[in-house]
Amino acid sequence: MKPGILAFMAVSALALLSGPAAAQQYEQIGNHQIHYSAVNTSFLPEAVASEHGIPRSNAMALLNVSVLEEHDDGTTRALPVSVNGTVGGLSSSDKRTPLNFRTLRSGDAPSQVAVFRIHDDEAMRFDLEVLHDRNADPAKVSFIQRFYIDR
Repeated sequence: MKPGILAFMAVSALALLSGPAAAQQYEQIGNHQIHYSAVNTSFLPEAVASEHGIPRSNAMALLNVSVLEEHDDGTTRALPVSVNGTVGGLSSSDKRTPLNFRTLRSGDAPSQVAVFRIHDDEAMRFDLEVLHDRNADPAKVSFIQRFYIDR
């Protein structure tokens, strides 16, 4: 496995544990776990950001979405999925910005990532549609996260 991918996965795993609750963020939809995390891109190692074309900036953040399918024997398998979504402020009158997702792969573990602009001490609402099963409607996942800019 490439060192850059390994470092990116480590940062993504850390992002899952960041935030006030210090717990993984995911939605359980049937036998699918939809994991999501957002982290300021300035926390990404320079080599990882460069390898994946991710701008490192105090004013930018990275949203990572991945889906695991649970099997009856207790194992899970990462699935390739499609994600659409928007980000914006908390008010219904706030402008929504579309998120442009792209796939990053580490071996057979794909994830969808999008980079977006943040403002200091601003809570942002994410509304996602995750096509996790081609025989089902997309799962709707929404969450709110506040971002801070290190100065």
